Amino acid sequence: MSRIGKSPIEVPDKVEITIDGNTVTVKGPLGQLTRTFRPEVFIEKEGNVLYVKRKNEERVSRSIHGLSRTLLNNMVQGVSKGFSKDLEMVGVGYRAQVQGKMLVMQLGFSHPIEVTPPPGVEITVDQNTKISVKGYDKQQVGDLAAKIRSFRQPEPYKGKGVRYAGEHVRKKAGKSGKK
Repeated sequence: MSRIGKSPIEVPDKVEITIDGNTVTVKGPLGQLTRTFRPEVFIEKEGNVLYVKRKNEERVSRSIHGLSRTLLNNMVQGVSKGFSKDLEMVGVGYRAQVQGKMLVMQLGFSHPIEVTPPPGVEITVDQNTKISVKGYDKQQVGDLAAKIRSFRQPEPYKGKGVRYAGEHVRKKAGKSGKK
């Protein structure tokens, strides 16, 4: 049996859960999320605790069980606490700023790169090189952070580029010196 799928989900006091068949709506102080789960699993609510259970022991049901529990837990955590991803820019002349809600980055190209966040996601910049992406939907936060990183990924020779905070970039040795 799935170890992750068996564990219960504690629901904070500020969060409201509505279960309609396999569609679950989670409403909290930061926002509202709705997701329809696969028919192989069902969600039970007992007081302030949620349980994700399978309908049978088939292979598909077992494989979906832990995933469904994790997705539901991410929904509950997102509307109560939120998620964030931090990025840092390394390189001479690399900088970012927020204009309105749009992120404008100078990454060594001939033009600035502009990124508009989806609704529910907020971008902040600190010291012109540290970018923080915050929101209540974990998937949207991760996707936007990956998109920002993809504009100039860290290269292995000098380590320049946009990287996640704390990400280690393995550096390669350059050419051998001339004789």
